[in-house]
Amino acid sequence: MYSSKPSVVYGFHGMDKAAAMSILNYQDNFRHSNNIYDWLGDGVYFWENNHERAKQYALEDMKRPKTKIKEPFVLGAVIELSNCLDLLDQKHIDFVKFAHSEMVKSLDTNNKPIPINSGFGTVDFDFKRRELDCAVIRHAHAIALKEGLKFDSVRAAFMEGNAIYSGAKFFDKNHIQLSILNPDCIKGIFLPRQPTCLL
Repeated sequence: MYSSKPSVVYGFHGMDKAAAMSILNYQDNFRHSNNIYDWLGDGVYFWENNHERAKQYALEDMKRPKTKIKEPFVLGAVIELSNCLDLLDQKHIDFVKFAHSEMVKSLDTNNKPIPINSGFGTVDFDFKRRELDCAVIRHAHAIALKEGLKFDSVRAAFMEGNAIYSGAKFFDKNHIQLSILNPDCIKGIFLPRQPTCLL
């Protein structure tokens, strides 16, 4: 009853400039990510209302060995979340918890291993390789589909990075991330303006 989120949010996608220009000029579309370690399962990923974090991501990704980013760039999107699996909403948190228990039962029955979240390399304390979380979100989608429900988007908050001061539980890369499964949720794309002040 309360799952639909008709209000729009701004999403920011860090990527290569040439690819961004192709999307902006309707020569290409955003690509769905479907890696087994994606934090929110399949979909097109955006940083919700966080241009700077998208920019940081593009700069970080450019340094990775298999990157497609030659010139870091940020593309903005106007997004309607519609029927959203929102992990900031208690009933969806409970549903994903249920999906996890159902997935574990299914894997145990079939003698298959339970995926785990792990790091990329030895210094990744944020466990960016989220194979368990990805599998659970995918299982949640499968359960919903059996009940005749299809989610258009997934939304979650992530605590990430280093403490912003000694003893803090606020971290310097905290963010809300979106995974958009239904391309019709993306109502428009735009070139973000550079802010004229810090706040």
